[in-house]
Amino acid sequence: MNSIILLSVLGLGNLFLGFRRSNRLLLPVMMLILGGVLTVNFLDWGSTQSFFNGMLTIDNFSVAFTGIVLLTALVLVPFSQKYVLDGESNLAEYYSLLLFSLVGAIMLVSYNHLLMLFLGIEILSVAMYVLAGSDKRNLRSNEAALKYFLMGAFFTGVLLFGLALVYGATGTFVLSEISFAVQNPAPGFESLKPMLYIGMLLMLIGIGFKVSAAPFHFWTPDVYEGTPTFFAAFMSTIVKTAGFAAFLKLLVQAFPAANAQGIWLPTLTAMCVLTLLIGNVGAVAQTSIKRMLAYSSISHAGYLLIALVAYNGQLEGASANGILFYSLAYSVATVAAFGVVKLVADARQREDYNGLNGLAKTNPLLAFSLTVSMLSLAGIPLTGGFFGKFFVFSAAVENGYIGLVVFAVVMSMVSIYYYLRPIIAMYMRDTDATTAEAVPVTTFQAGALLLLAALTVLLGILPGLVAGAL
Repeated sequence: MNSIILLSVLGLGNLFLGFRRSNRLLLPVMMLILGGVLTVNFLDWGSTQSFFNGMLTIDNFSVAFTGIVLLTALVLVPFSQKYVLDGESNLAEYYSLLLFSLVGAIMLVSYNHLLMLFLGIEILSVAMYVLAGSDKRNLRSNEAALKYFLMGAFFTGVLLFGLALVYGATGTFVLSEISFAVQNPAPGFESLKPMLYIGMLLMLIGIGFKVSAAPFHFWTPDVYEGTPTFFAAFMSTIVKTAGFAAFLKLLVQAFPAANAQGIWLPTLTAMCVLTLLIGNVGAVAQTSIKRMLAYSSISHAGYLLIALVAYNGQLEGASANGILFYSLAYSVATVAAFGVVKLVADARQREDYNGLNGLAKTNPLLAFSLTVSMLSLAGIPLTGGFFGKFFVFSAAVENGYIGLVVFAVVMSMVSIYYYLRPIIAMYMRDTDATTAEAVPVTTFQAGALLLLAALTVLLGILPGLVAGAL
């Protein structure tokens, strides 16, 4: 709860810094805010606290996922330095919107009441709608914001309708009370089961849209491509981490396997297979790096769905730990990838693979950082991505989903093709007139890239630092 209060208050305070004529104070203040809130967050480790009559619960689960969300934002902020150097007039507003969106993300990982789930999604989403269209003079950014807003509003309605139906069937919004009502049906409950099941499916669809799960993924490539790269990275990591934490909490605490698995399991399994297939095959055909990363985001939603399919009914089990580790490894690698893409696009005005030609010669650090992130996203050993997939696949195998794991491994082999394309361009192709100059990189950004690469390798060598935390 302290994290939510601090982010809200400091987000409002940050707006007043926008009255200054210089932006140079905004970036270090943003870093201090995120670093301070991250520290305060872990002070709640080992304790359980409830707020607003139990609507929000702060426990180890919420603290761990909040830590990933805040750490991701902290290592992402240095790549907004160009806004500072260019004198962006709305930078204070952008930073405050990011802080407010983090409040929504924390609510998503801490909710114990369906209304808090809805509020968290809306706080997070509204900020993203605005930031997607922040490049007001760019038609692609305007298109991305419009598509995201219209489709997001529609699926929010679907989610809200699902909440209403679940409430109508169970008479409560509290997760534990919903679980009790499902496991201990009152007289006449049989006639309400169709309402409950339809509500569950509508909620699954609504959250599936937020995490880019197929067949509700169709907005992702266009929105990621049009959204400014810095905010697309935020959308690809923090929204997905918070969304899957909320998904897992809903599945485990509200709809236990004994009564609801017959509804959840077939739908989740179909979504998982479809997401893996569309995400990986779609990425192969892309020529834009941002669109490839968008399809990559879809495919990784598929791997995280495997952990949901294989959950064991506990919030501290193998599936929860798999999602926690995978979210951290994925977020670190994706921030590094988007960071390099942003720096290259700012300097060379290109977002295709050819824009990376010869980068190993002109900017060895950028090439090294992008290589490490691509290898991690592909799941190559000695990177965090390898153990992320290992933990998720292990949880699925333990619960008998061997066929699903085999399919996921095949899709992982497909992903190696499109993850190696940037590496080939950087190390095996010569520069041309548009790629001959070195890409400007500040010391601050270089330090962030080195930190991200080190974290990726550290997670690949010492996974026990995070694995089993829940």
